[in-house]
Amino acid sequence: GYGLPRFNTTGVLGGRVLAYVVDLVVVFLLWAIFVTVLTILGFVTFGLAWLLIAPLFPIIAVIYSGLTISGPRRGTIGMRMSGIQVQNIDGQPAPFIVAAVHAVFFYVSVSMLTPLVLLFGLFRDDRRLLHDLLAGLIATRRA
Repeated sequence: GYGLPRFNTTGVLGGRVLAYVVDLVVVFLLWAIFVTVLTILGFVTFGLAWLLIAPLFPIIAVIYSGLTISGPRRGTIGMRMSGIQVQNIDGQPAPFIVAAVHAVFFYVSVSMLTPLVLLFGLFRDDRRLLHDLLAGLIATRRA
């Protein structure tokens, strides 16, 4: 209703679980590259660079999600492998800041509400999860 486009959300929840696993691997690999660089820099900076190692993982995860979801393919590598894209509820691409905030909401909800995060989508016709609703986004099947 409300003049909004109809979206194909068939199988999106299962695809999102697979996408999450793939994206964790991608983020871990990116983090490992940065850790290698920071480890070497730590010797030059008398250990100061090592302080960045722990907070770097969530920063990389949010930037990765923000860039890929707001990009032309509208999804992370895992989402694209699962045939999923994420967009504004009006069908337009998500701006970077919205996609990044969506990722923050996702990681906070996963860390605090797992496995209840997926249950939320089971009770909605559009299969949107809490972080989708908060960010005004929807995950759909790729056309």
